[in-house]
Amino acid sequence: MNKHPLNDLLEPVVEKLGYELVRVLTIGAKNPTLQVMIDRKDGKDITVDDCAKVSRVLSDLLDEKDPIESQYALEVSSPGIDRPLTKPEHFARFAGYEAKIETSVEIEKRKRFKGRIVSIDNAQNIAFDMDGVMYAIPFADVAKAKIVITDELLKKYEEAQAEVEL
Repeated sequence: MNKHPLNDLLEPVVEKLGYELVRVLTIGAKNPTLQVMIDRKDGKDITVDDCAKVSRVLSDLLDEKDPIESQYALEVSSPGIDRPLTKPEHFARFAGYEAKIETSVEIEKRKRFKGRIVSIDNAQNIAFDMDGVMYAIPFADVAKAKIVITDELLKKYEEAQAEVEL
């Protein structure tokens, strides 16, 4: 999976603040937005305060290092319920969930997969079930992947929200 050029600059700072850097993405060419997705390491939901805290620190860092030549907007957000899967640990964490995967090379004559994550092994091969057919997808060949919103996922999310409110 391709890393954004700013990952190496931003990730240690985000980690030091106690968060996980999920993805860095530049959106748009003219007046681009630098989108930084973060998640909490403790598994709790990201709050607006979390995003604001990380945004302030990253803004200062980016002002100091000035790695982007043109004017841009910084956006720090949570990965959301249909989160991208950008690390092997994400595939392990979301085993059993439905996902979409696009690969950079053909695997068994296809590049797009929609099905259920079964597991990921130490060699970083994702076991993926698509309509009863099993695929072994090397993590190194994943171009894009994300969780698919399903009724099952929404129910688990609502149950987790209810527990937080108790």
